[in-house]
Amino acid sequence: MVQSITLDTATELIDAAEQRADEIDNPMVIAVTNSEGNLVAQHRMDGAWLASVSISRNKAYTSAALDMPTHGLAEPSEPGNSLYGLQSTDEGRMVIFGGGYPLLNENGDIVGAFGVSGGAVEQDMEVAEAGVAHWESIRSDSPAEVHN
Repeated sequence: MVQSITLDTATELIDAAEQRADEIDNPMVIAVTNSEGNLVAQHRMDGAWLASVSISRNKAYTSAALDMPTHGLAEPSEPGNSLYGLQSTDEGRMVIFGGGYPLLNENGDIVGAFGVSGGAVEQDMEVAEAGVAHWESIRSDSPAEVHN
């Protein structure tokens, strides 16, 4: 039995991240996936880069697929390290720089993932972290769909 983030919750998380993107005056593309990395919702703010549509989705996918934030992959995927070449696997969907985060339930199980693109890596991470922080503040109250 796998829990997954609902569309209503995904939209709420996107709104929280978009609010932070507005505060730093940087339009972003924000994506939320289910626990398997499949898109639940995505929003492209006015003025956000077109390339960020696939990048944000792939950041969320990577976080869901590998159960970790994407910024944790940068060093292990450098030449000579154990994950070198990771970004060229899985049909090019793996992202090895910041902006993707898994969404965990109270038991530490992944129920979704968050991906943000549109600025410098630090800005992407800051906006994504706003969405993750909102998730952590509501997760015990938010319904999750259960799939067998």
